[in-house]
Amino acid sequence: MIIRNASMQDLDIVTHVEAVCFPEAEAASKKTMKDRLSVYPEYFWIIQDGETVIGFIDGPVVNQPAIIDEMFANTSMHDKNGLYQSVFGLSVLPEYRKQGYASKLMEALIEDARKAGRKGCILTCKERLISYYEKFGYQNQGVSKSEHGGAVWYDMLLEF
Repeated sequence: MIIRNASMQDLDIVTHVEAVCFPEAEAASKKTMKDRLSVYPEYFWIIQDGETVIGFIDGPVVNQPAIIDEMFANTSMHDKNGLYQSVFGLSVLPEYRKQGYASKLMEALIEDARKAGRKGCILTCKERLISYYEKFGYQNQGVSKSEHGGAVWYDMLLEF
């Protein structure tokens, strides 16, 4: 298993993983993924099994303690010196789930955020995933203002 930062050469595979792991209304498009890889590749981690990309975690660094919908399409909100590492997606291909790969990705993101001196990490999730993220120390902040993909999201905050 290898965890590494993504590059533009990974565009097709991360777009594929995103499409497999999220409903169409929630999945980022290839153009959106290209924008993210152009602006913040160092905040886009990929996990590989041998040469096979099996998942990723990504998100910009921002200055507010909650994700807002504008962030998903507006990469200019990324601030490499920002206070919070966000998580837009934690995706692992179905055949590799329940083997600890998602946890390894989250741990890598948290470790990098701590080393960078961030105040914490933020994400939104569906209700069924709240307890999963609480295992990493995230705290449920309640229903999010985000209406991304027409779903109900919960704001999760991990403070260092």
